[in-house]
Amino acid sequence: MNRNVTDPFLPPQRLLLGPGPSPVAPEVLAALALPTIGHLDPSFIGLMDELKQMLQTLFNTKNDATFTVAGPGSVGMDACILNMVEAGDKILIARNGVFGMRMTEVAARGGADVVTLDFEWGTAVDPAAVDAALSKDKDIKFLAFVHAETSTGVLSDGKAIGDVAKKHGVMVIMDTVTSAGGVPIMADEWGVDALYTGTQKCLSAPPGLSPVSFSPRALEHIKNRKTKVLSWFLDVTQVMAYWGGEGSRAYHHTAPINALYGLHEALRRLLVEGLENSFARHRKAHEHLVAGLEKRGMEMLVAPACRLPQLNTVKIPAGVDDAKVRRELLLTHNIEIGAGLGPLAGKVWRIGLMGEGARTEHVDTLLTALDKVLAS
Repeated sequence: MNRNVTDPFLPPQRLLLGPGPSPVAPEVLAALALPTIGHLDPSFIGLMDELKQMLQTLFNTKNDATFTVAGPGSVGMDACILNMVEAGDKILIARNGVFGMRMTEVAARGGADVVTLDFEWGTAVDPAAVDAALSKDKDIKFLAFVHAETSTGVLSDGKAIGDVAKKHGVMVIMDTVTSAGGVPIMADEWGVDALYTGTQKCLSAPPGLSPVSFSPRALEHIKNRKTKVLSWFLDVTQVMAYWGGEGSRAYHHTAPINALYGLHEALRRLLVEGLENSFARHRKAHEHLVAGLEKRGMEMLVAPACRLPQLNTVKIPAGVDDAKVRRELLLTHNIEIGAGLGPLAGKVWRIGLMGEGARTEHVDTLLTALDKVLAS
């Protein structure tokens, strides 16, 4: 790249149809450029109150401890697991992809006694298997799983898994990074005690924020920990002093003010559209993509019953060079799609139809470009 570092950076215009980030609406980008105010300014505190209400609607929860931490979805994962789990606590982690594996890493670093329950990549977490595992080991205190596994394009049944957890009296930690805004999340109904998401998927805001939510039972559990939370910055009992009561906040950290402007606008747009309408739009784009790929003789990795509408894994046709196709789509057609991860590397493409990207016209653009690349 031959450019002077003192010149302004001008990114290329890309159609982001990979596993994230997703396209960001001009209105959200404009919100990011609004004048910065103080993080304890009364106007900003009002915005925080509104963000909390919008996130409660998104998650279908009444949890007071619903707020945003600074950092991508992985920081939300840290916040939920490290607040809930102490050294020596036994946690069952149901894994069917990369991000279940990452949950294991976070819990292990926190000193947890981790029990894993593995499922074939490309399949959903089986509630019956979870039930059997919890029946076998009565010392398990927590169950963690990924609702929408970004590495495979699989949607697991949050309600069924939550019902199993209720039966055994264990607390639930759920990853909703790729599900929030694209498919329903019923946090209170499912009995989820801690969940997290990211802004860069179906919410169509820039990456860098992670909304989280903790149930009253989770907060009580955290307050009664025997040891302090490993991270001061992510300690919910500290953060809630800033995000807690309506109308006033105690200083905890300097919030990413402009990023929160952007998230507010993204959530406002989502709620104006309506969650059900958003879910339907994601489903329509997904079905349009699958029909187009199958018409071209391509196969999907995941069975229809558990396919994630917003993250589609398609098997790479025999004899096709994975990297060359993705590179040609990006550099010639300005379209980004994702590669497979782990055992799926080189075997699948991951096509994201998330947030602003979940539109049939974007699917048509991709299919036309893919035809040209494969023909060449």
